[in-house]
Amino acid sequence: MPKAPLFRDPIYDGAADPALIWNREAEEWWIVYTNRRASLEGPGVAWVHGTDLGIASSRDQGETWTYRGILQGLEFEEGRNTFWAPEILWHDGVYHMYVSYIQGVPVQWEGHKRQIIHYTSNDLWNWTFQSILRLSSEYVIDACVHQILGNKWRMWYKDEAAGSFTYAADSDNLYHWQPAGPVLTHQPHEGANVFYWNDTYWMVIDEWSGLAVYQSAEGQAWHRNGKILHEPGTRDDDQTIGLHADVHVNGKHAYIFYFTHPDRDQNPQSRRSSLQAAKLELENGKLICSRNASFSFNL
Repeated sequence: MPKAPLFRDPIYDGAADPALIWNREAEEWWIVYTNRRASLEGPGVAWVHGTDLGIASSRDQGETWTYRGILQGLEFEEGRNTFWAPEILWHDGVYHMYVSYIQGVPVQWEGHKRQIIHYTSNDLWNWTFQSILRLSSEYVIDACVHQILGNKWRMWYKDEAAGSFTYAADSDNLYHWQPAGPVLTHQPHEGANVFYWNDTYWMVIDEWSGLAVYQSAEGQAWHRNGKILHEPGTRDDDQTIGLHADVHVNGKHAYIFYFTHPDRDQNPQSRRSSLQAAKLELENGKLICSRNASFSFNL
């Protein structure tokens, strides 16, 4: 069974928003994550800004992870800027990354634009800036991309100018995106992640009280299927709610990668965060996650 926590960032101890991707060139698994600067002293919420994208790699099918540094070459304008919540996929010989971007290092949450930036790469190390996506507003974060309806690509993201709801955009080629309107508007949330498993589409979203689960036959109309990672676990650093997840599917197996704030129950101001993983199961048509259960990766 993989250890818990799965990974802690050794520089700032603030690993969050994990994205799993197979590095075809190095033949190893990578987790690219928001490298929050949890141990940094400074005003306000500067510690969640000015963030790089950290890299952890595994050559043993996800059992152990090694810190590899940060993604280089993402700056397309001057200064120290902010990168959050990468979404990375491989298609037709190219890696595509969609990442939330904020100019500079703000010390407060509000009052500055949030945009989604598109990059491409041939090796996951070296990235080429493609564009700033023109979506439903200039206050968008947390991109997730998946194919639906044949060859059409759909992106789900959080629009903070529209109630912090999930909105969508569509593309035929991963480069040009057309806004497609609201998707989930029941309450504010973030971090939508969509995957296809057992002949249906699934979406998990972060409601800051665990992860709500939605299901769809075609990836467009969604109905609620339950909630996971809302009850505390028993493993190390896993005794609080799960946050902003990524799901990896391999045949009949599905695994969820998420992060926790392990000390928040005792200290609401605690900053450090840890990455965790658990296996997903289906039980009477419901998606469930027994986060304390023993499992082995089959990535």
